[in-house]
Amino acid sequence: MPPPKPPPDPSLQSDPVDERAIAAQVPRLRRYAAALAGNLSDADDLVQDCIEKALVHRHTLRDGARLGGWLLSILHNLHVSGLRWRRRRGPEVPVEDLADDLVLSAAPSDRAEVRDFVRAFNRLSEEHRAVLLLTGMEGLSYREAAEVLGVPVGTVMSRLARAREKLRVLLDGGTEQAVRRVK
Repeated sequence: MPPPKPPPDPSLQSDPVDERAIAAQVPRLRRYAAALAGNLSDADDLVQDCIEKALVHRHTLRDGARLGGWLLSILHNLHVSGLRWRRRRGPEVPVEDLADDLVLSAAPSDRAEVRDFVRAFNRLSEEHRAVLLLTGMEGLSYREAAEVLGVPVGTVMSRLARAREKLRVLLDGGTEQAVRRVK
């Protein structure tokens, strides 16, 4: 029986990222998760799961400069997996019931507009909401958003154009079906 292997020397391991770098990304992750999940409780759970997964798999990240996008990808994929799981599980509380949570953070004079925006935003498809959040709220480039979502850059661009048009129609009081423009 061979002797047991000694534990690896920590000085020889080269993780491109440490706990402090991941912790610095928490506000960004929480903001994105809150927008995806619709409430802070689910968002905090999502961020916690994301950080846990990132810490376990941090050795797979080759370029520490890509940490933000890598974490957003993990968070997005966890959210999508959760949606699929809940879809298989059955119906739960409608997202529209949660609109007041986000509206209460706005000034009283702006609450009606915020409520209308949240309701219109929640009527968008998951793909449209994700691309709007990544490019609009998080400020990612099309290429970065494409990497997070795992789709081509052209798909991000077309989803973003369709999402903006659909949101514009919904905010103007129109129906969910946007009229296509013929050039």
